Amino acid sequence: MNITALEKIALSVRALSIDAIQKANSGHPGLPLGAAELGAILYGELLRHDPADPAWPDRDRFILSAGHGSMLLYALLHLAGYKDMRLEDIKTFRQVGSRAAGHPEYGMAGGIEATSGPLGQGLAMAVGLAVAETMLAARFNTAGHTIVDHYTYALAGDGCLQEGVSAEAGSFAGHQGLGKLIVFYDSNKITIDGSTDLSFTEDAAKRYEAYGWQILRGSMYDFEEIGRLTAQAKAEHKKPSLIILTSIIGKGAPNKQNTADAHGAPLGPEETAAAKQALGIPGDFYIAPEALDYFRAKRETWGKTRESWQAQFEAWSKENPEKRKDWDNFHAGKALPAALPVFAQGDKIATRSAGNKALGAIAAANANLVGGSADLKGPNAVGFPNSGVYSAKDRTGRYIHFGIREFAMAAISNGILLHGGLRAFCATFMVFADYLRPALRLSALMRQPVIYVFTHDSIFVGEDGPTHQPVEHLAALRVIPNVRFLRPADAEEAAEAWTMAMDRGEGPTVLALSRQNITVFPKEDPEWKNTIRTGAYIVKKAPGGSPGVVIIATGSELGLALEAAALAVEKKVQVVSMISRELFESQPPAIQESIIPPGVRVVCCEAGVRNGWERWAKPEDIFSIDRFGESGPAGKVAEALGFTAGALAAIVNR
Repeated sequence: MNITALEKIALSVRALSIDAIQKANSGHPGLPLGAAELGAILYGELLRHDPADPAWPDRDRFILSAGHGSMLLYALLHLAGYKDMRLEDIKTFRQVGSRAAGHPEYGMAGGIEATSGPLGQGLAMAVGLAVAETMLAARFNTAGHTIVDHYTYALAGDGCLQEGVSAEAGSFAGHQGLGKLIVFYDSNKITIDGSTDLSFTEDAAKRYEAYGWQILRGSMYDFEEIGRLTAQAKAEHKKPSLIILTSIIGKGAPNKQNTADAHGAPLGPEETAAAKQALGIPGDFYIAPEALDYFRAKRETWGKTRESWQAQFEAWSKENPEKRKDWDNFHAGKALPAALPVFAQGDKIATRSAGNKALGAIAAANANLVGGSADLKGPNAVGFPNSGVYSAKDRTGRYIHFGIREFAMAAISNGILLHGGLRAFCATFMVFADYLRPALRLSALMRQPVIYVFTHDSIFVGEDGPTHQPVEHLAALRVIPNVRFLRPADAEEAAEAWTMAMDRGEGPTVLALSRQNITVFPKEDPEWKNTIRTGAYIVKKAPGGSPGVVIIATGSELGLALEAAALAVEKKVQVVSMISRELFESQPPAIQESIIPPGVRVVCCEAGVRNGWERWAKPEDIFSIDRFGESGPAGKVAEALGFTAGALAAIVNR
């Protein structure tokens, strides 16, 4: 271990961070100054990576969970030789067009493994990365060749450990015995408001020990100790490790270090000068020559390590051609076709149940599809044949019992997708989408095709009452950019919705599925299975072909619309199923007008708030539920709320 060179790397990290943040007049200098030594040894000695191939499948992964300290990561990526992170990006830190965004943004530069910054989610995504490593290792490693064998590292701070999602994920990781997950805890006891004593006095070490983690302690500023602790963490195969490193926030800034002032604001001209003098930094955006020499030599070593793995991978491929074929399919990013279930007109089946049949068929064809629910396997109908249960004792299982941890479930699913090689779904009741929404937002922001199965999608949940009857959730989920929201109207649509979700490569899909049985209805569009991919199609044409009124409905309300159309025969009603409003609204005008003719009166029908439907209908023509529900049998609840076919027909006839 070349401690002198590591010290120069740490100095360079501090120098780049101070100047980038000061030039931007925005940023968080506390973490990169306080954790520079860890960054130096992590990227210089501990991490198995190759900047020449940032996507190398068997690289170690690192997530900066405390993403506000992004300059630590950017400085290390630049020093290590990741070509995407140029010095120019660092000099334009936090500016439009710079790869050095305010918080790490997935996809903006090689070496950024996840979008982080919402505290705690990085740690939870690291759990997902570690889960994926165990799954792929169990699937592809053989007695003769180990081609999946890497570690997942994360750096978390006091804020990360205070957020509830890290507790959920930490509990899950300990239960699952994720021994190749190593989390460094930057313990400086300072947050934005001041000392952590203001609100955070628990013994986090004992908490994580109770979760089933190995707890190790050391100093942020002792290279050899960090190396020993990391080796000790690697030697523990049955427990994830939390390495608590005592640190000084803003270390090197003589008047601001160890204070909240160092956390989230530039040091300022005077403190910048004082810090540079104290640290011995000779100029602006200084990089020590010794740091560059060290990494230049390291890149040759890293390249040889990757080439050695590649040779082993090729040997494994020759000996295991079927496994290699599976490997290529797993990593292709495309779903293989499945023999979907067939339903007959008149069948009465809940879309959650129909979705389950489709899931079984799709999972049989796509062995890389994994997932589970938040303790709702039966109610969500997301179990599938021959899946096995993923556990510390059996990594071959594809069904994951996430426990009652919705937020962590979604964040872990993000991590599984980010790892590569696997597709993931997760499930809960729609009303509990509120618990996981921040992770769904990151799915959308990172363009990860996680599939979210949300069942019990309306007041027709019935007896569980308003706490379990989503009314605002349809609108709330639709407004998240890049979320594909699919609300199928019957069993046939549910099966197609699953294929639409699997075919989507960039961004998450929400499947909104019913608890109650729904009748499979006839569809007058003979090409509806293709047309539905525009977001909508004509279910029932108006008599004579020229409609006087178009009813747009989604989900279980499509049946209600067909009943209402039968009660309003004089209006020449056309009924449209709109499985995805946002997808349809993205279509060219010609497609939209072929389904909803311009100038024709439109009535919208959905068992939720009206928000968003104003684009298609006047407020008085939106049949919606703009209040919380009631407790009782589904039909009685609908009657009590006036949500009936007769009431819809009255609007149509108006």
